[in-house]
Amino acid sequence: MTRVLLAGGGTAGHVNPLLAVAHELIRHDVATPAEILVVGTKEGLETRLVPEAGYALVAIARLPLPRRLSLRALMFVPRFIAAVVASFRIIRSHRAKIVAGFGGYVSAPVYVAAWLARVPLVIHEANAVAGFANRWGARLTRHVVTTFSMTNLPGAKLLGMPMARAITHPTTRTSVSDARKHFGLSARKKTLVVTGGSQGSVTINSTIEAVAADLLAAGWQILHIVGNRNPLPASVGPGYVALRYCDRMDLAFAAATAVISRAGAATVSEIQLLGLPAVFVPYPVGNGEQEKNAGDSLQAGAAVLVGDSDFTPDAVRTTVLPLLNDDAALERMRARAKGLGRADAAEAFVQVMAGALGDPKKGERS
Repeated sequence: MTRVLLAGGGTAGHVNPLLAVAHELIRHDVATPAEILVVGTKEGLETRLVPEAGYALVAIARLPLPRRLSLRALMFVPRFIAAVVASFRIIRSHRAKIVAGFGGYVSAPVYVAAWLARVPLVIHEANAVAGFANRWGARLTRHVVTTFSMTNLPGAKLLGMPMARAITHPTTRTSVSDARKHFGLSARKKTLVVTGGSQGSVTINSTIEAVAADLLAAGWQILHIVGNRNPLPASVGPGYVALRYCDRMDLAFAAATAVISRAGAATVSEIQLLGLPAVFVPYPVGNGEQEKNAGDSLQAGAAVLVGDSDFTPDAVRTTVLPLLNDDAALERMRARAKGLGRADAAEAFVQVMAGALGDPKKGERS
């Protein structure tokens, strides 16, 4: 058995692959739950998801990288050093034999601490555009893997997105008809699943609400997940189901003929794995990572991309609706999606960790 420290947090895009790897470590008898310690923050989703999954969580300071010179920026260096010291002590007290990081602001000081402690370090980058922590950490280890082929991290290897086995290897497969019935939809009609992520998207929601009648008239039914922070739209008739939150996205995707969604790394990876034709509407903030996340799917011809500002009712009627009404085109997209997703990414990540443990240079770059 091996004592493991996992670092990452903030969003589900960092926490979910971390938990998928933790579960895989246990499945392969690499570690017990008591031997796995997660380092996160007090503000991110890890505060709820990690304890719910049965793992211990230790919080350190969340340290966003300053974007301009200010008093807060001047305080960043001493605060970062303090976080490194705290991380070093956590690694030593846990007697960690290996550290694996999944990005987020919390990861950078842990990476430096692992390097100082001469503990092997493995890094997973979820997005096509690497964040600060992983760009920094990639300088400290030779064991770096990515989800997407377009990610530019020196020496990194393409691995895919670690996902829960309930998604990648379900013990029972729900039929399309049963999945649709679960949401009160017709078992036989083509189904469009629309999601803007857990918080939802005002752009996607308002446009879909405006064109819902057109989609229904074209023979589609709609499962519209509007997000926690958004009101439920008025019903536009039979075949339109709106939810504020969906806790069974496995069933939602099982019901889908096609998907309209944001392009978060986990969402894109799951859509790739399931081979669903997709219209991606990237969230237009950050480093532009969501547009890049869709890149592999676009190159394969498995998806199309519509910019956030271009996703208007008129655009949907003139470009998206004709695609949805072309069954042959959707089938081609479905066929081209096959092979993009990797069902064994969590297991492969554990193998990378095993390789790092056996590396006499302990993950350091030469």
